Amino acid sequence: MAGLAGSGSNPDVDLLYDINGLAKDAPHWFDRGMEFVGEFGLLLALVLLVVWCWWSVRRRGGAEAASSVAALVWAPLAAGIAVLVNVPIRGFVERPRPFVDHQDLEVLVSGKSDFSFVSDHATLAMAVGVGLFVANRKFGLVGIGLALLEGFCRVYMGVHYPTDVVGGFALGTAVTLLLSPLAMALLTPVTKAVERAPRVGWLIRARGAAPSGQDAVIPEAAPAEQPEERDLAA
Repeated sequence: MAGLAGSGSNPDVDLLYDINGLAKDAPHWFDRGMEFVGEFGLLLALVLLVVWCWWSVRRRGGAEAASSVAALVWAPLAAGIAVLVNVPIRGFVERPRPFVDHQDLEVLVSGKSDFSFVSDHATLAMAVGVGLFVANRKFGLVGIGLALLEGFCRVYMGVHYPTDVVGGFALGTAVTLLLSPLAMALLTPVTKAVERAPRVGWLIRARGAAPSGQDAVIPEAAPAEQPEERDLAA
């Protein structure tokens, strides 16, 4: 299976050189920034996006608050499960890092000695992004966009082939969506129980937000008073 690395004549390697070649032409400070963003920054941004989505959901409240928070809890859990699923995949494929077979790459992060397929970073990022999409489409689209950027960064840094990234995207998406019905069936009753608890209910619904089972009620305007009719015959 190590033959996945292949020679430089295949599209996977050609695209690797095209993207990584940008790092050779970029200023040193930009490469250092991409190193941080690709290794830590985008994953941190996804965590903050999950927190922001949770804050938005709990402030809005309503009938879907508990299920939305359950989906948000599932997003990082799905990412962790996907990475665990990747452990035997990596051991089976045994694909070396691209810089092992291609010495002329611009490698921004040294010390990577594990196998390359599939990318843990791409798997984590896409699992969280898709999990966010299950909870809230707007936040989910942003999360998926960040995951795509993460995949680009891993190739730019010279630590993954493009197909490592695509495999990570597929793995993260598959685990999140395939296990989502079971996860929601287990997590939603828990979040509903937390919502009903007096001391921790704020984790699901902020004070003043519409309670579960109700949407925010907009009071109707009082009907305009009709002028008193005068007895014209008087």
